[in-house]
Amino acid sequence: MSRYREVKFRAVTSFQRRLVNPLSVRLPGQILLETTGRSSGLPRRTPVGGRLVGREFWWVSEYGEKSQYVRNIQADPTVRVRIKGVWHTGTAHLLPNDDARARLASLPRYNSAVVRALGTNLLTLRADLTD
Repeated sequence: MSRYREVKFRAVTSFQRRLVNPLSVRLPGQILLETTGRSSGLPRRTPVGGRLVGREFWWVSEYGEKSQYVRNIQADPTVRVRIKGVWHTGTAHLLPNDDARARLASLPRYNSAVVRALGTNLLTLRADLTD
């Protein structure tokens, strides 16, 4: 990773971790992704922007496999997603062969613009929901 991308990654993730995420998880309309911490085993909630298509929830990670929640998914793909206040259980899949930039065009506009602007290693993910 280039020096610029590393500095950008650290600045953005610090801002998100300390300010944006703690506020976002409290908003009732915010979509939340819940993973299991790979070391702690505790539930970890992260606000995400994506879209439900049938029984599949699609979203794009800004930092790909460097994102903590993606690392948690690699350790345990069982996830929960809160959409419109309702929790759904499912199994998440990393889709490195999917065109993440093209996928962003089909996802909510505001979140997609932020992910495009801040992301350095985009990765598409899909959760197959079971309930």
